[in-house]
Amino acid sequence: MSDIATRIEGRAGRITFTRPAALNALSHPMALAIEAALDAWRNDPAVALVLIDAEGSRAFCAGGDIAAMYHACRAGEFASSRAFWRDEYRMNAKIAEYPKPVVAFMQGFVMGGGVGVGGHARHRIVGESTQIAMPESGIGLIPDVGGSHLLARAPGHLGEYLGLTGARMGPGDAILAGFADTYLPEAEWEARKARLLAEGDIAALTGATAPEAKLAPQLPEIDAAFSAPDLAGIVARLTANGSAFAHETLKTIARNCPLSMAATLELVRRARASGMLREALTQEYRFTWRAPEQGEFLEGVRAQLIDKDRSPRWRHTLSTLQPAEVAALLEPLGPEAAIWEDTA
Repeated sequence: MSDIATRIEGRAGRITFTRPAALNALSHPMALAIEAALDAWRNDPAVALVLIDAEGSRAFCAGGDIAAMYHACRAGEFASSRAFWRDEYRMNAKIAEYPKPVVAFMQGFVMGGGVGVGGHARHRIVGESTQIAMPESGIGLIPDVGGSHLLARAPGHLGEYLGLTGARMGPGDAILAGFADTYLPEAEWEARKARLLAEGDIAALTGATAPEAKLAPQLPEIDAAFSAPDLAGIVARLTANGSAFAHETLKTIARNCPLSMAATLELVRRARASGMLREALTQEYRFTWRAPEQGEFLEGVRAQLIDKDRSPRWRHTLSTLQPAEVAALLEPLGPEAAIWEDTA
C-alpha cells in the first residue's frame, strides 16, 4: 500500500505513514494495515519491539480521512464510516495492549486519528515541532480513538479543557497532559531509530529536558472552571473569572459544537470513572456511530473542510441544548456495538 509501509527491519517491526502530502491522514485501509502488522508480529520472535513513524516534517498523522467519510455520508451511505471507526478503535486498543514495546516518533501535527495511533504507544516521543490536539468538538464529533481515556488521565481537569477547546499542545504540554512521555530533539531521531532497529532495546530512548509546559501556569484557572458539573457551569465560571485566559477560552467554546462539547464532557468523566480504554472506546463508538445521521458531524465537516467558510450552523446553542439530546447519542448500541470482533 502506498499510504503506509509495514515491514521488519533489524529487531523491530516498523510502521511508517507514507502520505505526507495529505499530512499522513489515516484511512480505513491504513488502519487495517496497522492491525494486520501488529497481529503478524505479536508472536514473532524476530520482532523485539514495534517502531511507528511518519514521512515528512509537517505531520505524524493529522487525523482521520474525514473528507471521504463526509462524501459517503452525504450520499446516505453510513456503513463505511461506522466500519472505519469500529476497525480503527479495535486497532487503537491493540496498540495500547500490545505485549511488546511500541515506540512512536510524533513530529508536527498529531491530531485525532494520529493520537489514536501514537497516543496509545508505550513510548511516545515528541520533538520541537510536535503539536498534539483533539479538535473534534469543532467539527461536531467527540475526542474518539481513545481520546476520552487519555484526556481523563490528564492532571486535574485539564482533560476537560483540552477536549472542549481542542487546544494544541506543544511538546511540554503534551508531556504535562500525559499524551507523550519523552522529549528528544528531532535532529537526534534518526540515530535513535537506527539503534532501536539494530538492538531491539528501548534503552536507546533516553530523552532530553522538555520545553516548558505553557499550560502549567493556567492549571489553577482550568481546574476552577472545568470542574463545574456541566457545560453551562463551565461557561458561567469562565465568564465570572474575567481573565484574558478565560476570555480566549470562552471565544473558542462559542465557536465549537455545543452538542459535541456536552458529550465530550460526559465521555471524559465516564472514562475517568472507568479507567479502562476499551470501555472508553465503546462509549465513544456510541456517539460516532450515530453522529452522521443524528449529530452535527456533517455540518461541522462542511464548514471546516469542504466549503471552508468556518461558519458552522449548529442546530443547538449553549442555552437551548437539552441533556436528553446528549444522552440519546450515548445510549448503548446493542448488537451494533461489535467493536472487538476481529475482521478475518
